[in-house]
Amino acid sequence: MMELADISPAQGNPICMFRIGGFQKFTLIDYPAKVACIVFTQGCNFRCRYCYNVELVLPEKYGPLIEVEEVLTFLESRRGMLEGVVITGGEPTIQKGLEKFIERVKALGYSVKLDTNGSKPQVIKELIDKGLVDYIAMDVKAPLYKYEEVCGVKVDTERILESIELIKSSSVDYEFRTTVVREQLTPEDIRAIGELIRGSKRYYLQKFIPGKTLDPEFSSKSTYSKEEFERIKDSIKGYVKEIGIR
Repeated sequence: MMELADISPAQGNPICMFRIGGFQKFTLIDYPAKVACIVFTQGCNFRCRYCYNVELVLPEKYGPLIEVEEVLTFLESRRGMLEGVVITGGEPTIQKGLEKFIERVKALGYSVKLDTNGSKPQVIKELIDKGLVDYIAMDVKAPLYKYEEVCGVKVDTERILESIELIKSSSVDYEFRTTVVREQLTPEDIRAIGELIRGSKRYYLQKFIPGKTLDPEFSSKSTYSKEEFERIKDSIKGYVKEIGIR
């Protein structure tokens, strides 16, 4: 298995080190109750086989970077029309320029939602402590005993636990979520995740959609039926305050 490691360019101006691999100018579904845009960071320290953001994860598939100032100029021009910025990936917390980028976004008056795999709790803590994030969505990939199998790398699960507890205890709004591939996670595994995040505010089960995936073998994998998802949901609804299926 691969070793978990930071992915960052050479030293320099921190905001110039923020690698933007994609930019979606409008979304109504990615930031709860807000009209937003999405910034996709380039690079990830996990190798989840079901991942569909291949061009943001595999270095050999990287496309050209989008200039940070180009995105900031767009945001400045959309003040009063857009409300939020979703920062996703890849994995944003491995970006050395993340904090500086968010500072610039917040200075323009936007709310910030961070999507993260939870592997860098110290980064999450700094962002929370400095008031730089307004909503956090953490992917809980698997029960701890299956984490490395699902993520395809060596994972310090203590960091995953630390991020879960940090997010739960913060004043920042949040959700946990799990992408469900039938061949990877059993109903018992999902109940174990429910136990892991017990007492959480919000948890979503996300249906895996076959298509272009990091591992081409996963393009033909499946997820559970609507009825099966409802049974799984019922089995863990006592663990969290709100649970949904996407």
